[in-house]
Amino acid sequence: MSNLTIDNGNSSSKVALFKDNVLVKREIWKKSTVERYKDFIKEHSVEKVILSTVGKMNPDIEEFLKEQGYFISLSYQTPLPIKNLYKTPETLGDDRIAAVMGATVLYPAQACLVIDIGTCITYDFINEKNEYLGGTISPGIRLRYKAMNQFTANLPLVKRQRLESFIGYSTVTCMRTGAQLGTVHEMDGFIRQYQEKFGKINIIITGGDTEYFVTHLKSEIFAHPNLVLIGLNKILNYNATISK
Repeated sequence: MSNLTIDNGNSSSKVALFKDNVLVKREIWKKSTVERYKDFIKEHSVEKVILSTVGKMNPDIEEFLKEQGYFISLSYQTPLPIKNLYKTPETLGDDRIAAVMGATVLYPAQACLVIDIGTCITYDFINEKNEYLGGTISPGIRLRYKAMNQFTANLPLVKRQRLESFIGYSTVTCMRTGAQLGTVHEMDGFIRQYQEKFGKINIIITGGDTEYFVTHLKSEIFAHPNLVLIGLNKILNYNATISK
């Protein structure tokens, strides 16, 4: 029997199948339907399901998933095998806590800083005692470009490209160095602060722009594109165990 983990975003859903805690299948669905989930669950003999959603989910799909044996819809009230010290857990994104849980699977009993790079960049820290302390939220590269375009009179909307120099030689290249290198320096700065305070920590990057930053950051970085899905599987198994 298998576990199904679903990370439902604003524009697509990441669907993963785990057998004996090993990720054996991962798909990205731009369009989700009840029929598609029916076929997937039937084909892979799914026994347990966890859903994390930040986007809109068809209520018919969620109702169907609830009927498929053991089911969890992740929320701030879901029990976790860590101590959550966040002061406002009801405002903490499900994807953030799932990514932290994924870090504890890959690096058990070790301090980890998880950097998730998307529309916004989130930094989340968990120490070696499995205490989640919180982190930081800042705008991602595309959001920085969009802000410069929308909140000024004359700056164009720019797309990310490879940089030739850290010195911009035109308005567009100045914007690129500001947005792209500015983000790199921000990350290096935060990483350095965590290292100064907590000593040796694992730096884990996930999210859409991972490849770009791994090649530009100074610190040793571990890239894990499936971190959230791994964390969801951990939460699912933990809750299934304590519910027995």
